[in-house]
Amino acid sequence: MIEKVNPAHPDKIADRIGGALVDLAYSKEENPKIAVEVLLGHGVANLIIESSVTITQNEVEAIVSRITKRTDLKVSLVMVAQDPILAHNQDDEIRCGDNGIFKGVPLTDEEKQLSKIAHDIYERYPSDGKYVLGNGKLILCQSNAKTEDLKKLYPNAIVNPLGDWGGGINVDSGATNRKLGSDMAQSVSGGGIHAKDLSKADVSVNIYAFLKAQQIGNPVELFCAIGDETIDGKPYREIVEIARNYINSLGGFEKFAEWGLF
Repeated sequence: MIEKVNPAHPDKIADRIGGALVDLAYSKEENPKIAVEVLLGHGVANLIIESSVTITQNEVEAIVSRITKRTDLKVSLVMVAQDPILAHNQDDEIRCGDNGIFKGVPLTDEEKQLSKIAHDIYERYPSDGKYVLGNGKLILCQSNAKTEDLKKLYPNAIVNPLGDWGGGINVDSGATNRKLGSDMAQSVSGGGIHAKDLSKADVSVNIYAFLKAQQIGNPVELFCAIGDETIDGKPYREIVEIARNYINSLGGFEKFAEWGLF
């Protein structure tokens, strides 16, 4: 069984804001260090940014406004420099930025099927939605869509069990890295993959493990300690470049945050 949410879900809006801020950091510095937490909803957006680059209130507000399509949110920003001990870990080489466990699992046909359904529905209805598929049972909750219209497209699905609804950040709050099952399927392990730079193992090693699992057709399990220079027999720098190439192929960290790894 699998759950998938679309890019307009409040949690994904938070992930996308975090991803856009990471993109901004990379536009200012070749290998920035940044971690972002976003909590938004009901008229407010709260952000904490730990970073080696300076990001202004105006830049944050512009990103929040663009992604939420709202200009009336009260944006609260806490901006701090990265911890000096953590920064020193990366002084002369890109090393593993944290302790962690990581897992990559080949996607099942069911997971691929629901991902396609989610993408297809989002093309028609680009607003908040969540979808579940398990043992052949399909459940669709899609905002701003008439239930009878979705039933015509998916006649065997359970559609909007409570009736038509509006959704969005006035209905539910959103937070970064809260929809990891949707983003990673069975590859969920220790940490979240969004709103962090590539030195963070949660980003690079998770991407590497997922891609390797799809390639070899078997699960991959890895772990590391902060400061490690090799993982899975590869220099950490090489792991980072694999993840960088993958994210660049999608269009950046914000685009990566839309759907996660599948």
